[in-house]
Amino acid sequence: MQNTVQANKQSSDRFLIIVILAILAIGVLMVYSASSIWAEYKFNDSFYFLKRQLLFAGIGVIFMFIVSNIPYFQWVKYRKLIFIGCILLLIAVLIPGIGMVRGGARSWIGIGAFSIQPAEFMKLGMILFLSGYLVHHQNTLTQFRKGFIPPLTMIILLFLLIMLQPDLGTGMVFVLTSFLLLFVAGARILHFVFLAGFGLIGFLLLIISAPYRINRITAFLDPPWQDPLGNGFQIIQSLYAIGPGGLFGVGFGNSLQKYFYLPEPHNDFIFAIVAEELGFIGGMFVISLFFLFIWRGILVAIHAPDLFARLLAIGIVGMIAIQVMINISVVIGLIPVTGITLPFLSYGGSSLTLTLCSVGILINISKYRK
Repeated sequence: MQNTVQANKQSSDRFLIIVILAILAIGVLMVYSASSIWAEYKFNDSFYFLKRQLLFAGIGVIFMFIVSNIPYFQWVKYRKLIFIGCILLLIAVLIPGIGMVRGGARSWIGIGAFSIQPAEFMKLGMILFLSGYLVHHQNTLTQFRKGFIPPLTMIILLFLLIMLQPDLGTGMVFVLTSFLLLFVAGARILHFVFLAGFGLIGFLLLIISAPYRINRITAFLDPPWQDPLGNGFQIIQSLYAIGPGGLFGVGFGNSLQKYFYLPEPHNDFIFAIVAEELGFIGGMFVISLFFLFIWRGILVAIHAPDLFARLLAIGIVGMIAIQVMINISVVIGLIPVTGITLPFLSYGGSSLTLTLCSVGILINISKYRK
């Protein structure tokens, strides 16, 4: 099979690469604009976050092109080893002295001046492992006990491991991406309907188990202005950024909300600064680029030479699409705050580097399209 696929090798999808680099370039510019005031205040260097983001983006792009030259079918050999390594990292981050606590969550492992987020590695590790697993068990996937329960159990256990940090946003992306792969591989819709009831109960238990999640839900269901300095503060400041942006925005670098009003302006809520400075037109342009990426990624999956490549492509595109939808929905007030980055745009090392490595695999699959 590998020889046949290798013989059909073509050039990579250049349109896909251009879209990825375009979103990344906008992200670097917006990280600088959103973070310059805070960076000047905290580090006496308005370019502090820009320099680090350029470093992350540079490393990520290098890895993206390296990975794009690794034949996708080579990942089958190492998927189990990568998966086990990701699990060990998830366990290690929970150990005091190894895991770093930020914002009430033990989600990072410090390495010198930098840190990594194991849950980000787990998302890609799961896509690689589950794609190979589903290829070998496709014939039994329609059977609930023998085909559906084993991968479902694995997904739930790893989700619970992520929730021990806790990191609900990443956990949601992890679970939804995994379920997407199960569905595309051929799992019966009836199984998902059955699962939905238990999932709703589990989701309610997760909310009840943590008071801050209840507060976020309450702030979402009730008008956030009822508690403007507490639970509703973040979403109010986000809407205060989006509203004045109007059609064309207040201009690049002219945001008012980044002056210590909007928390995490260069991270989870960077899209609010995009909408404020670049307006509705700029916001829709960014969203359009994401739609182009998703469309092109789906085409790569449709024309993939085999089932493993197809599942791998769908998993990567689905992971990024789900994360984009959740992040933007939070920023514009459609769903409660979850704390999740916007792919390619938000500041961060682990998320950006792993996302670029993931699309490197997608680019490689595009070389073997039928």
